Amino acid sequence: MKEKIVSLAEAVAAAAMARAAGKKVVFTNGCFDILHVGHTRYLSQAKALGDMLVVGVNSDSSVRGLEKAPERPLVTEDERAEILASLAVVDVVCIFDEPTPAKLVEKINPQILVKGGDWPTDKIVGAEYVLAHGGQVLSIPLVEGHSTTNLVDKIRRGACGRS
Repeated sequence: MKEKIVSLAEAVAAAAMARAAGKKVVFTNGCFDILHVGHTRYLSQAKALGDMLVVGVNSDSSVRGLEKAPERPLVTEDERAEILASLAVVDVVCIFDEPTPAKLVEKINPQILVKGGDWPTDKIVGAEYVLAHGGQVLSIPLVEGHSTTNLVDKIRRGACGRS
């Protein structure tokens, strides 16, 4: 499982090998702080679009730069990467420290770029690059009521386990 967590150079090489073998590379990214059913369904749908799913994970410092709550992330980057790597649908996990995954998208050069439904395709970072190189950009519908922010709010209210 931990062998799925790789450097940018290793992720680029793995994606290039997959493409050379005629496989379709799918890329997505996110914080994935407190993995929940919305994440797992989204990742399963992303994987179903191709042969190899590469997931870019925001580093702890880049999460803090995203204007999430000041105490986020709740789970460290290494643990978030490990949890994602344990999922059968995820092939490669790469932690990135930049504010956006633009560099990852350009270096990995996926045929398909996906984000959750809260991202219109024209706002997805890297969309322009992927489209210019003949790829697809898709926004996968969110699982209603499932987000890390909602989960954190439920925990704070002491409402976990209640609908």
